[in-house]
Amino acid sequence: MLSSITPLGERGRSQRWWLTASAYILGSAVGGAAVGALLGLLGGLLRSAGLRGVGLAALVVVLGVVALVFDGAGPRFRLPRYGRQVNEDWMSSYRGWVYGLGYGVQLGAGLTTIVTSALVYLVFALCLLSGSWTAGALLGVTFGASRGLALLTARSVHDPASLVAFHQRLQALAPVARGLTVAAEVVVIGVALGLLVSA
Repeated sequence: MLSSITPLGERGRSQRWWLTASAYILGSAVGGAAVGALLGLLGGLLRSAGLRGVGLAALVVVLGVVALVFDGAGPRFRLPRYGRQVNEDWMSSYRGWVYGLGYGVQLGAGLTTIVTSALVYLVFALCLLSGSWTAGALLGVTFGASRGLALLTARSVHDPASLVAFHQRLQALAPVARGLTVAAEVVVIGVALGLLVSA
């Protein structure tokens, strides 16, 4: 979406970038919150089955380590993935705010399109393990909104040359993004280990 919903692309489709981007960011937050809340609600069943405290923290450590192995090992391990992407035909069929909102909801939901990082699965596992729809929604909205806000990095793409430069920047930042993903997983593992030690 970063290369499709740009000021250049929206101008070519006679749409307003700021409106499409705003709808996309809102949709991403809503999609993440909805999936997080649903998983948190379902996770209440785990809580009622007795998964709490030390057992819960140990499970988070295990899930964090599995995610870290997948994301830290690079292309050697392939994630289970749903091979679907958003429908690009929407861009020629609907207004910008409609496809912006629709794409945002799908990408904010995280699991409805191609998953490129185990961190996505870890976030939604945390929503489930929270055992609370409010905690799940909070985690989900944070996840979805952060995905949506990434679209703002394309705000300077106004011509073909800036689109090429944008893609080159994305390529150059790929190792940084991978490092931040691994760091986030290490933080989750560290917090869960801290809870285990203090229990």
